Amino acid sequence: MSEPTQPTSASTREARAARIAVQLAALYPQPPIPLHHSDAFSLLCAVALSAQTTDKKVNEVSPALFAAAPTPVAMATLGADRILPYIRQLGLAPTKAKHLAALSALLVERHGGAVPSTFAALEALPGVGHKTASVVMSQAFGIPAFAVDTHIHRLAARWRLSDGHSVARTEADLKALFPKSSWNDLHLQIIYFGREHCPARGHIPSLCPICCWIGSPGECDGHSV
Repeated sequence: MSEPTQPTSASTREARAARIAVQLAALYPQPPIPLHHSDAFSLLCAVALSAQTTDKKVNEVSPALFAAAPTPVAMATLGADRILPYIRQLGLAPTKAKHLAALSALLVERHGGAVPSTFAALEALPGVGHKTASVVMSQAFGIPAFAVDTHIHRLAARWRLSDGHSVARTEADLKALFPKSSWNDLHLQIIYFGREHCPARGHIPSLCPICCWIGSPGECDGHSV
């Protein structure tokens, strides 16, 4: 659930966003993609598997699955029933198994076994929503996109960059605040920051490198801002 936010002017949001971007770039200059993958297809599958499941858990089960089915043809041939044992530990496993089999079959049927590089084509695949498509577009193809997950949604509200009304609103607000050239890295930087410094629960603002100054100007004890 998003935290309450206070009204803030556009100019204040812009200044706050610029300062946040500088800090995140310093902390995570080359943020790695947290989901293990070897190509666009394995990234697509890994992101689809990550819904309501931690990246760590996906990374534990995906190597065996991708070894058994490294291509759309192989995954479609494997089928949902034989995919399921590989991912049974993940949340929503039966549904995800069906989606992986179906999207792989459509990749073969519609796209010659290749992962398409458009939002429309990706979002037409079973189990692929806008967030998953955004991750694939940005991280597999280098096309600017701002995938908003739970970390990004709550931090955008906590930092008063968006009002927390909806994920779509958060995405639009962040795209308006940050240069398009920074979106792909910022998506990852905010996720890492949320995990390491700014958790949803047990958060101490005075100890957070960003939250410590959000409500007041100047430097905070223990952090250069």
